[in-house]
Amino acid sequence: MSESVKTTESEVEARGFRSPFLSDNPPPIIRDPYSVPIEDINMIDGRLFQEDLQFAHFKRLREEDPVHLNELPGIGRYWSITKFEDIMYVDKHHELFSSAHGITVGPQVDLPPDPNELAFSNFIAMDPPKHDLQRATVSGVVAPPNLAKLEGTIRTRAGDILDALPVGETFNWVDRVSIELTTQMLATLFDFPFEDRRKLTRWSDVATAPPGTGIVDTAEQRQTELLECLAYFTRLWNERAAQETPGSDLISMLVHGEDTKDMAPHEFLGNLILLIVGGNDTTRNSISGGVLALNRNPEEYDKLRANPGLIPNMVSEIIRWQTPLPYMRRTANQDIELRGRKIQKNDQLLMWYISGNRDEDVIDQPDRFIIDRGNARHHLAFGFGIHRCMGNRLAEMQLRIVWEEIMKRFDYVEVVGEPKRLRSSFVRGITDLPVRVHPRT
Repeated sequence: MSESVKTTESEVEARGFRSPFLSDNPPPIIRDPYSVPIEDINMIDGRLFQEDLQFAHFKRLREEDPVHLNELPGIGRYWSITKFEDIMYVDKHHELFSSAHGITVGPQVDLPPDPNELAFSNFIAMDPPKHDLQRATVSGVVAPPNLAKLEGTIRTRAGDILDALPVGETFNWVDRVSIELTTQMLATLFDFPFEDRRKLTRWSDVATAPPGTGIVDTAEQRQTELLECLAYFTRLWNERAAQETPGSDLISMLVHGEDTKDMAPHEFLGNLILLIVGGNDTTRNSISGGVLALNRNPEEYDKLRANPGLIPNMVSEIIRWQTPLPYMRRTANQDIELRGRKIQKNDQLLMWYISGNRDEDVIDQPDRFIIDRGNARHHLAFGFGIHRCMGNRLAEMQLRIVWEEIMKRFDYVEVVGEPKRLRSSFVRGITDLPVRVHPRT
């Protein structure tokens, strides 16, 4: 790697921090989307997701303005794409809609660099051919042969975590189960020091959270913690580079990959963050979301008890229902028309997977949680095209195994309080889920 990390234009939501929703005096939250002119609806307001108000807003947009324009200083023009088929079109046509300017709503393409922000890039925020080369370098870690090797490890760890839960006591399912299982898995994939594995969760949270939303207070704090992440992994990089026989972990793959061994530090950091977030947020929040969904749909829990063989299908329904990453951004490479709306070159497009997964024109009864739903894997939560989630099979396997192990031990994982959610439109996260477990008798 080269010697320094430059602070240039941020790839993440840096300029979004200047939005009115993150100011000291934010505008009132729009609780009823039908009470305001439709142009006032702006889905990057993380408070909508924190209070679980987003679905009614998306329903109105799908019905009345499925390609919806917003504009903010520092961010410019950005379109909310809310229908299933339109999202698929944008996601599949990478030649028309670029990832190279970032995957979250951010600064205008022509803005000068922000010296207060730490820049990092990764292969999900690249276009071919560089995207294809870097993705191929690490994709072997989730290839079928390696997944088969991991299954026993995941099952043993899931069993150990569940066996240690305090029966008869209220505890936070997110911390004791969802975070612990996914963090252990990440530590394995990176061959990361196991005793420090919770650092991975922290770095994932810091990387995806705008300052002022409860995770970090300032951009400076965020930068400091991400540089700590880089320093830690640089030490591991140097250790793996010195090994005579390359390992099979993600860091070793990057160190010895022909297309990644000479990465600059900001690119190494970016790919680390991508792999950490991808391996953490999707699975962690789907594990928590599944418990909540079953509690709110007790007839589906009854189905599960009667037929645990429904678990693989239920996993797909949980991922659709939760949609842990609500959107991804693309940037228009040229002027183009979509549903009669004239999108200009360099406009941002936000593909709202969470809205597409509730599109009545494609998914039958989309607002219902149905664990034996037909064609349950036909959802948008993993994306489509060249950027489809690399670890989707690993995420599904972890969810399947944890639910198989839950059903062996517990008749009921009971939610006993209201969940607390993350203030973010990019990660649909549950931070606290108070539960009690009831053993099988």
